[in-house]
Parts: sequence; structure tokens; C-alpha cells
Amino acid sequence: MVNFHQVDLNLLRVFQAILEERSLTRAGQRLELSQPTISYSLGRLRSLFDDPLFVRTPDGMLPTPTAERLAVPLGSAIASIREALRESEQFDPATTTREFRLSMSDIGEHVFLPPICERLQRVAPRVRLSAEQVPVREVEEKLRLGQIDLAIGNLPSLMPVTNHALLFRDQFVCMTRKRPGLPVRTLSRQKFLEFLHVTVTTSDSSHLAIDEVLRTQGLHRRIALRVPHFTVVPQILRRTNWMVTLHRGAALMFNETGQFSIYPMPAEIPDIESTVHWHRNFDNDEGIRWFRELVIDTLHRD
Repeated sequence: MVNFHQVDLNLLRVFQAILEERSLTRAGQRLELSQPTISYSLGRLRSLFDDPLFVRTPDGMLPTPTAERLAVPLGSAIASIREALRESEQFDPATTTREFRLSMSDIGEHVFLPPICERLQRVAPRVRLSAEQVPVREVEEKLRLGQIDLAIGNLPSLMPVTNHALLFRDQFVCMTRKRPGLPVRTLSRQKFLEFLHVTVTTSDSSHLAIDEVLRTQGLHRRIALRVPHFTVVPQILRRTNWMVTLHRGAALMFNETGQFSIYPMPAEIPDIESTVHWHRNFDNDEGIRWFRELVIDTLHRD
């Protein structure tokens, strides 16, 4: 049995950092601790719990079953302590050095991060941001434990279990490289089906549902390429005659130099809803409340 008086709370911070980063080096960088300090702390944790806790693999430091069992109660304890300490702090955006952690998809990083960073530079120049791509099934737990502060994107499955606010609705469009012979303004269904398509197998539910919606209308795209992220798609479209379906805001962002043709969808696809999510456990956290309001004010559009 672990003796409570032997527990240094800093060890719990090290445990959580290794659990989330899967790397001693990245955990040290996050906590601003040296590699020997992190290794020493892990040794103390292993002795304390009489378990290796983390095993080195090609995929990083993976938690043992004991570490996985400890993750939720220790994460909750750290979140509670953090919340209690912050209640006595006076939050000042102009001087705070606090780090806020966001979850969003790769396309979300392109669309959401630039305006958020631009706004923060003006009103809270010392704030730090950390953006990560958290699987949807893990987002609620990470919000509840304070491991992320906000999740932004098309996340309908989170609505019943989190607090949330609508940022905007957007339409789906299709996009291909500009070249002679393309239609001027609209695509017929027949022309749409003649294209080879790039599909992105992102965790964003709206993109996963596109083919299902098209099939209900008798439309079956010919898929030339499946990729897990949007980041590479513009480079691929510049070198091929292929087409991608995505929401209009992202298409306009990718088309800043005017090298693509963008068309309305020749089929009825429901609009995408982008929402911001947070957990009620942190409703009284002044800093998170301020950051949430900044995000909503920055990204909201009618």
C-alpha cells in the first residue's frame, strides 16, 4: 500500500506528463525539467507503486495496466488541485503566462488557429497555446480531467456530455485545380461523377458521412486517394486533375492564391456545424472562461 506521506505532488505531475506525452524528453520539456530529473522521478514513482508504470516501445513510453488504472483518479486529483489554486488567483490576460490546451483536427488547425493566435498576440501576448488532435472518443474525458481546456470542430457526439456553443454553419463545396475546359460556375451531377476524388478519412464526423449521404442520392464517387489529413490535399490537387469535397471556409483558405476552382455541391449535403466544447467542471475557472469567450468572439460568424 502506498504511504500518502511519501507522495510528492510533483511526482504526480511527472506521471501525468509522461502519460500524455509518451516520451520522457517531451514530458521534461513540458514541465521544464531536465532529463535526469524526469528519469529520477519516474524511478521514485515505480518504487512508490511497485510497478514499471511505463514501458519503452517503438511507439513511445506506453503505460502498464497499473498506470492506466491510476490515470483517471490521479488526473482528477491534479485537476481538482489546479482548480482550487486558481480560485485564489486574479486572472489578468495582459500579464498571464498560462498555457491553454486545445483539441482540433488538422483542418481545424488551419481554419481556427491563425485568427486565435492573431487575437491573443494583441490582448494576451504572454499566453501559450498547445493544440493537439485528440480522438473524439477521448475528448470528453480529457476535458473533464483538465488535460485539454477546449475542443473545437464538428463534434455532435460531444453535445450531450459537454457544454458547448455554436460558432458557425458552413456549406460543403468541391474543389479542383483551375484549367481549361472546366465548367464556369456549377457542376452537374454527371460531371461531378466523372472526376476522380480525394477523400480524407479524418475523425471529423461530417467528412466521414459525405459518401453515405451521396449514396442515398444515388451518387458514387470514384476514389483515387484516401488520406488521413487535409494538410497534403492542396499539394496533390495542384499536380492532378482530382477533386476534393470540403467545407467552404477551408476551400477559401486553401485558395488564397486563386489556383483552384470551387463549386457548390451538385447534391444536397447538410451544412457542417463548428462548435466549441468545454466541461462544466471548469465553469468557474476565470482563465478558461476568458479564453472560451475570446475563442467564441473570434470565430463566431452568422
